[in-house]
Amino acid sequence: MGRRLEGRVKERRVLTSPPVSWHPDSWRSKPVAQGVAYDDPVALEAALAKLRELPPLVNSWEVERLKKQVADAQEGKRFLLQGGDCAETLADCRPSVITNKLKILLQMSLVLVHGAKKPVVRVGRLAGQYAKPRTSATEEKNGVVLPSYFGDLVNKPAFEPEARRADPRAMIDAYAHAGLTLNFVRSLTAAGFADLHHPEYWDLAFLSRADLPRELRDEYTQTTAKLGEALRFMEALGEGSVDELSRIDFYTSHEALSLHYESAQLRTVPRREGHYLLTTHMPWIGERTRQLDGAHVELFRGIRNVVGVKLGPKVTPEEALDLFATLNPENEPGKLVAITRMGARNVERALPPLVEAVHRAGRRVLWVSDPMHGNTITTTSGLKTRDFDDILQEIEASFDVHRAVGSVLGGVHFELTGDDVTECIGGGLTESDLDRNYASVCDPRLNYPQALEMAFRLGRRLGQLPSR
Repeated sequence: MGRRLEGRVKERRVLTSPPVSWHPDSWRSKPVAQGVAYDDPVALEAALAKLRELPPLVNSWEVERLKKQVADAQEGKRFLLQGGDCAETLADCRPSVITNKLKILLQMSLVLVHGAKKPVVRVGRLAGQYAKPRTSATEEKNGVVLPSYFGDLVNKPAFEPEARRADPRAMIDAYAHAGLTLNFVRSLTAAGFADLHHPEYWDLAFLSRADLPRELRDEYTQTTAKLGEALRFMEALGEGSVDELSRIDFYTSHEALSLHYESAQLRTVPRREGHYLLTTHMPWIGERTRQLDGAHVELFRGIRNVVGVKLGPKVTPEEALDLFATLNPENEPGKLVAITRMGARNVERALPPLVEAVHRAGRRVLWVSDPMHGNTITTTSGLKTRDFDDILQEIEASFDVHRAVGSVLGGVHFELTGDDVTECIGGGLTESDLDRNYASVCDPRLNYPQALEMAFRLGRRLGQLPSR
């Protein structure tokens, strides 16, 4: 069976070598999934012309540095933590909201460093996650049909005709807010943000939960104590802050849904080959837009960035290999991140053949588990939620699959917030708690205690893995 699979893989790699005729506008000749209908082409072109004139949001040096770190993670030398809002809003461009997101990601990464004993690559769903795919292009309420809310990059959530109209100027507003967010994040990290050398001050309220096993509670307490001791030792050794000893790299990512917005920030860079997408360090292609002959794959096969691609339980090994060969024909290290979103009930069935086929083909990808999107459920009251235990189960099962195949699960992808929302059940919350502070405009997120507990549990699993 192995020989037959390997032979078939080699044959498909030859058949799917991507054409060389890529150019920045070649995506326009392809079908655009999740496309938005703008009713004023003049206003659309004016907005795009403005975007082309504005400075890029990120730079090629940062993109190349991330690519090297992703290449390390592909070999098991680093671990990638990606997290943030399901859909950013322009109203959330506030210091308290941004600092809370950054704080929880930094704290989670420190727990993972302690557990995995390896560097962690921090990637935020931040400064650009303003567009969201929709199951339907329209929404109906009380007999009124309006366009769906596609995120603040496109329109507004209020169920009113003018709010739901696709406004090209929204792209300019989104760019400006992304720039403000990035500027604030960079200033925080450069100044040594977050009290990382005093983890005993973290909000560990989840430790008081009655349903938390005692051994886990004890382990968490010991871990925070060890983290504090280790970081204070580093501080004393270096006669400076931990941040001075080890600068924090922080990268951004978002689902690159709007090709108008993304293509307007394609740039060539002096003394570097090819085109860079400079709206973010790591764009990703969603499950709904990864068609091999579609416009999204066409645009992103031609850029130098690290590119992520979401893979659900229905993807076949052949489809994945064709996709990887198209997006990374040279099999370049650090280029591709495969973000699997199988669901806890599907992962043991759907993930093994996928990982095995890619492993046999020798394709270089960083495997990342997204345990959020395949585990969305609806409560009896109609609210979307996710169960903490299902999320953890998918991660655990994904580790088991990769270890059995001889592959590496090199990262995780969470929808989370540093705020005290009540959107996911488990981790101390029940269905009756959801109405307390259900703030998401799209999908449910882990709150601060849930995210930190997830990091401790994940760090525990990473600490049990054999070193590579």
